[in-house]
Amino acid sequence: MKKLLQVSLLASAVVVGLSGCNDDKASAPASDASKTAVEKTAPELTSFEAKSAYAIGLSMGRYIGSTLEKQQELGVDLDNDTILSGVRDGFTENGQMSDEEIQTALTAYDEHINELIEAQNQEEAAATLKEGTEFLEKNAKLDGVTVTESGLQYKVLSEGEGDKPKAEDVVTVHYTGTLVDGTTFDSSVERGEPASFPLNQVIPGWTEGVQLMPVGAKYQFVIPAELGYGEAGAGTIPGNAVLVFEVELLDIKATDQPKAESEEDEKAPAEAASAE
Repeated sequence: MKKLLQVSLLASAVVVGLSGCNDDKASAPASDASKTAVEKTAPELTSFEAKSAYAIGLSMGRYIGSTLEKQQELGVDLDNDTILSGVRDGFTENGQMSDEEIQTALTAYDEHINELIEAQNQEEAAATLKEGTEFLEKNAKLDGVTVTESGLQYKVLSEGEGDKPKAEDVVTVHYTGTLVDGTTFDSSVERGEPASFPLNQVIPGWTEGVQLMPVGAKYQFVIPAELGYGEAGAGTIPGNAVLVFEVELLDIKATDQPKAESEEDEKAPAEAASAE
């Protein structure tokens, strides 16, 4: 799952957000329970100062609310009215906790959230691993699917007649990547622009698989997690995820230039790939 914002960062935002405000401007709505009371005392937003103060409070409240909403997914449910009480007391010297107690409580909360995140990540990774293993077993039995020694699975969707790339070459491809449930996580096709990159600078499943393709070919690759992003995952790709790619090889730019060529010429393919 996506990393959740640390509550210490949230607390820092609260401190910064409140530093320029005063008691009367601390009642921005943050819960349904307090909505009626807040509406009764809502300030008129006619002056520069009123608009600025309200904007600070509203943005802070939305930030806190969205952060806590994510953490509620972990089973942590904090009372909004208690949060508002702490915010109001923060404008005064009447807080019920010392600075040391605040830091201790926030540190303990951070640690608790991190433990819950780790437990959920491990649970999701185990489920993803099981799902991926079952998918690989079924896919390997389908007509036209070849399984390499590394475990990579591929199927020729349409064959090409051009050269095949080497790992050091820069390739230009169109591709669509999905999870085993069909969710698309990346697609040059949807962006309407092919991608170019050195073939030895991508995940191992790509490096191995695209070398099997002649220019003009379109293959389907089913890539085990160990040839993809492994246990850690990447972005929206969960840990232990099996990846499914449809790849069309459009072009190859060889990087092994003759020694007689200038240093500038030798650098050109890498610079072109970087620019793209």
